[in-house]
Amino acid sequence: MHITEHLSNAKSTLFSIEILPPLKGQSIQSLFDHLDPLMEFNPPFVDVTYHREEYVYKDRGHGLLERRSIKKRPGTVGICSAIQNKYNVDTVPHIICGGFTKEETENALIDLNFLDIHNVLLIRGDAIKSEGVFKPEEFGHDYAIDLVDQVVKMNAGQYLDEDLLNANPTSFCIGVAGYPEKHFEAPNLMFDLQNLKRKVDLGAEYVVTQMFFDNQKYFDYVKSCRKIGIDIPIIPGLKPISVKRQNTVLPSIFHIDIPEALSCEIEKCTDNRQVKEVGVDTAVKGTDRVWGALATFLFHG
Repeated sequence: MHITEHLSNAKSTLFSIEILPPLKGQSIQSLFDHLDPLMEFNPPFVDVTYHREEYVYKDRGHGLLERRSIKKRPGTVGICSAIQNKYNVDTVPHIICGGFTKEETENALIDLNFLDIHNVLLIRGDAIKSEGVFKPEEFGHDYAIDLVDQVVKMNAGQYLDEDLLNANPTSFCIGVAGYPEKHFEAPNLMFDLQNLKRKVDLGAEYVVTQMFFDNQKYFDYVKSCRKIGIDIPIIPGLKPISVKRQNTVLPSIFHIDIPEALSCEIEKCTDNRQVKEVGVDTAVKGTDRVWGALATFLFHG
């Protein structure tokens, strides 16, 4: 079922889950062990993020360097299929620009279509840590809007091979990201909103926001979106803080603010058990105030 159908059929607020694939060397059972207790809440779908490879260069002497992959999570496509089959729940793979050529993106989408996975969240993705600035793959996409364009064309039966005849159209429901505190590379919020509007005009069908801890920023964001004609569903992304270091790490990585009152409560905690209690209590209270048909809980390690 498409995400938009879940939303239109909702009788009450729904809660979905966003997860990270396990690290290289771990079994999928470790993922199932985390998901098993969450399935009792009947999430309508599960998002699965994608992370590109990262590399280090080992000095082999005599001026020689050996490139080694130091971080690789198993394929999001396969994990989505495994979750969908085990739990009979829709999955939403994240498709990113970084690390993919256009052809590799098309191949991934073809695999998803064959596996009966018909929802995608399209995002540019982050820069490799060693580079600092995002660099697209050669023959890849520069921006998320380019991914939207590719999926829209595939939904119309247009593939990269222009000589392909009688190609079957795909049927992907297209999600994109939204940033209540603006994307950190955008010069201002309106610039960021206009970029989002272009994705919506092209064919994006729903938005999932970056995590936020001040509900008013979400409400203001939705109002600003509606004002410029963005009328598709905007799903709030919520994250329960679980460890003390997230008080400083989350703002650094995700370019978000943590309200002073919450930050002070976290700093008062003497261990992570207390931090988790504060985080869960804040998330629950925040959920009560976030109006909408669906909220996504982001489980980021």
